[in-house]
Amino acid sequence: MTLAGESMGRKRKRAPAQASVPSAAALLAWYDRYRRKLPWRAAPGEQADPYRVWLSEIMLQQTTVKTVAPYYARFLERFPTVERLAAASLDDVLRAWAGLGYYARGRNLHACAQAVVARHGGKFPATEAALAELPGIGPYTAAAIAAIAFDAPASPVDGNVERVVARLFAVEDALPEAKPEIRRLAATLTPARRAGDFVQAMMDLGATLCSPKKPACALCPWHEPCAARARGDAETFPRKAAKREGKLRRGVAFVVQRADGHLLVRTRPTKGLLGGMTEVPTSAWTHDFDESDALVAAPRLARGSWRRVPGVVQHVFTHFPLELVVHHARVGAAAKAPAGMRWIAPGEIADAALPNVMRKVIAHALRDGGRAR
Repeated sequence: MTLAGESMGRKRKRAPAQASVPSAAALLAWYDRYRRKLPWRAAPGEQADPYRVWLSEIMLQQTTVKTVAPYYARFLERFPTVERLAAASLDDVLRAWAGLGYYARGRNLHACAQAVVARHGGKFPATEAALAELPGIGPYTAAAIAAIAFDAPASPVDGNVERVVARLFAVEDALPEAKPEIRRLAATLTPARRAGDFVQAMMDLGATLCSPKKPACALCPWHEPCAARARGDAETFPRKAAKREGKLRRGVAFVVQRADGHLLVRTRPTKGLLGGMTEVPTSAWTHDFDESDALVAAPRLARGSWRRVPGVVQHVFTHFPLELVVHHARVGAAAKAPAGMRWIAPGEIADAALPNVMRKVIAHALRDGGRAR
């Protein structure tokens, strides 16, 4: 696959006939030599641990390998088995998950562990169908676990595999409409033997050689049968429809510190955005937020002592960007938390189940006028 030879604005060329059929053996030979060493990946000749495969696949959804690796190591140390994870409290799980984002995954992870223990005696089922019945496991994750952990001839398609297949067959339809066709084509490539290694080889190929920009086509084991490489516009695949950005939402966050350094927090509702996570009190996040009414939503214990922190905190969620005005207040060491809220000690903040947006808010307030003790 070479660099794009023509811009998307020019007339698209018809995909040439493939010079050869993509060979699973060729890709597996490449994988045996160049496979990545990943903390959740079994060594050559070893049987993969379904628990570790499942954990890594959930963590890797919408997140990069580089980001996941340290979280995975800490999570596995804290919850080394599915039984330990199932027995833990949801708050403990969310604290360990904090920072990875997409927090519904953390809640589903806990629910899935409990289901594996309750329904299957702590053993992950080996079939796609049975895996897909567990909380938080969709078709892709079920196929990935079945293939990698149990060597079933399944064909999971993540972003890397999607790119490889779209280029290999020069799939002209734009994403997301092209996804069913890409999944169908991917299934035609999966061999009956070494399916787990083949799946991981496809992922490694997309992550290393068949990269979004400047793919290393000359080194690719599928150099010859790749239609996009032959036509000279590999970088233009997969085709993507124009992305629609969500409308900006705004609100206000309240950072309250006691004289002894404790911080006022509460737990968000279990369902919905950032469900079950810890947060400082905030107003609703709306498109028509009016800053003149910001203090209406403020916790009552600090009435009259609020100071607006200069600037705003910006954060981008999957479907919308967010801007938060921050107000900061200090209260006496004997102040009681309002109903539904609680105090956490300075030493507990680092391990609290605070999502990244809340850590930004706290850092913004403390950097300007307060400090952790």
